Amino acid sequence: MNIRFSAIALSLAAATALPALAQDKVLNVYSARHYQTDEVMYDTFTKTTGIKINRVDADDAGIVARLRAEGAASPADVVLLVDAARMAAADAQGLFQPIKSAKLDAAIPANLRAAPTADGVTWTGFSTRARVIVYDPIRVKAADVATYEQLADPKLKGMLCTRSGSHPYNLSLFSTVVERLGDQKGEAWLKGLVDNMARAPKGGDTDQIKAVASGECGVALTNTYYMARLVKSTKPEDRAVVERVRVVFPNQGTTGTHVNIAGAAVAKHAKNRDAAVQFMEYLASPFAQQYFADGNNEFAAAKGVKVDNAALKAMGGENFKAENVPLASVAKNMTKVQQMLDRVGFK
Repeated sequence: MNIRFSAIALSLAAATALPALAQDKVLNVYSARHYQTDEVMYDTFTKTTGIKINRVDADDAGIVARLRAEGAASPADVVLLVDAARMAAADAQGLFQPIKSAKLDAAIPANLRAAPTADGVTWTGFSTRARVIVYDPIRVKAADVATYEQLADPKLKGMLCTRSGSHPYNLSLFSTVVERLGDQKGEAWLKGLVDNMARAPKGGDTDQIKAVASGECGVALTNTYYMARLVKSTKPEDRAVVERVRVVFPNQGTTGTHVNIAGAAVAKHAKNRDAAVQFMEYLASPFAQQYFADGNNEFAAAKGVKVDNAALKAMGGENFKAENVPLASVAKNMTKVQQMLDRVGFK
């Protein structure tokens, strides 16, 4: 069963309950993912285990609002969100519970999970996306945008386009850079980004790619799956954009390219905890990893699993070096980095 709610409705519908099924044969999943390829993954879990999935689809904010409103009465067992910053924020609000799983420990790298405690781990990444640099090869040399740090170089003055600095995708990247550079150098880097902007931040990642293609900008940041969607598109206007820009996976010679996650957690008040843990372990299996990652043109998170995605390969994403900064440690920087953004005038 697939029940859809708007973010507003979710925040108001605290009393809405999912259909009641046998306690040991149902799993209630609140999901910010809504990709057709995921359906095969869910169906296979049900056929294999006999556990039926009831799903509530909404965006991250709507799901978090619903969990908070429902409190202990929430029927949610598993929560799927699409960004480490959002996972960390929901965790900080006490919406998840820790679990212990030898299978997850073995399959998912530690840097893609919440920091472990004596009680276990609260959230786990199951797919990754890279935050890459898109540039205009007519105006910009690849060597001049080989690292995130170079985006603050004065030679790029008037060329940089981004979405809002406070958006979780940017906030996760910026928090990682500050973690590596330290507070003083990190804030100076953010100021350099502001100084190099071609215009005030606006739009989403696809808008940034198109702005580079149109000549409005010389360089921009984007998550890989936005570029992959354009690569896969058959629309002439999208094909023209792809032909006009180039992609760099930054910091390949040093710390590696920043990666973010789509992840899952067991809800704080899960009524079907054992089934929830079983589902989390299933998401780490090679079969589920293929569907979970490819549904949004992402990379698998589990060790040794490769997603065969032509669009990702086309942009050079087959064997790139990813950074290994723990996303859990990055999360603690986010409030501090937001204050830095305010100080340097990054909208």
